[in-house]
Amino acid sequence: MRRFAFVLSLALVPLMSGSLKAADADKGKIIAERWCTSCHVVSDTQRKGTDATPSFAAIADQSGFDADKLAFFLLDPHPIMPNFALSRAEAANLSAYIATFKRR
Repeated sequence: MRRFAFVLSLALVPLMSGSLKAADADKGKIIAERWCTSCHVVSDTQRKGTDATPSFAAIADQSGFDADKLAFFLLDPHPIMPNFALSRAEAANLSAYIATFKRR
């Protein structure tokens, strides 16, 4: 049974990473504007979030930022975040939007 689970997990990795690569930052922006603006600064035009949370630009500029890892984190948010459930595609889209703030 463990072998079956391992083989199945190996088969799912390309499917999951493929969905993250096909992420749509424009759809992620819509999600951010709906769910994230009460705490995070999610755009260049937004002036205020809360002092306790980083802006999306600050998140994207963190050392070691990885959009795929962030998407997986968003599927199971930490306790401080509101309790809302994102699909894998929504998490990937939101993560792709946050990645647009990364300074090169």
